Amino acid sequence: MKQLITPLLSIVLGLLLFVIPVTEAKESIPPSLSYGGKTLMHNGSGLRKKLFITLYAGSLYLTEKSKDAEKIIADDSPMAIRLAIRSSLISPEKMKEATLEGFKKSTGGNLAPIQAQIDELLKTFDKGVGPGDVYELINMPGSGVHVIRNGVKMATIRSPAFKKALFGIWLSKTPVQVSLKRQMLGM
Repeated sequence: MKQLITPLLSIVLGLLLFVIPVTEAKESIPPSLSYGGKTLMHNGSGLRKKLFITLYAGSLYLTEKSKDAEKIIADDSPMAIRLAIRSSLISPEKMKEATLEGFKKSTGGNLAPIQAQIDELLKTFDKGVGPGDVYELINMPGSGVHVIRNGVKMATIRSPAFKKALFGIWLSKTPVQVSLKRQMLGM
């Protein structure tokens, strides 16, 4: 009997370690975002982790739920990615490095066509990045991607190619983290 309880206890504890962080991430995730007269509905959320450290909670907001990553990346419709920073290990420099690496993966290394727009986004991290900060990257058709930090607009970046590469960081065939992509797509 004792031999059966030990493996069962290990499984239960393992499941709790998996479930607790996901529950924690959903506590601070709004069911919708309103911006520019548009209401975006929560599509899905997950945690960006490195080793056992939770870096941020990433959420996808769309006008209608979708699991079609390629369509989301290609669409020029209202949509948003919300990043709620959780770790004190994230600094402006680390955020810049990670974002640049994400763009490299998303574009297959072809950054030249959108380098100026990437640089503009990276500059928004100079104001500081740390636990409790929330970044909303909101695509507004005809206007571009609005970069919002803690409710304050930091930049508007006008480039359809940039928008595609930006959303591709989390939703492309080579996302920053496969499990996060699946969760953001509500899978």
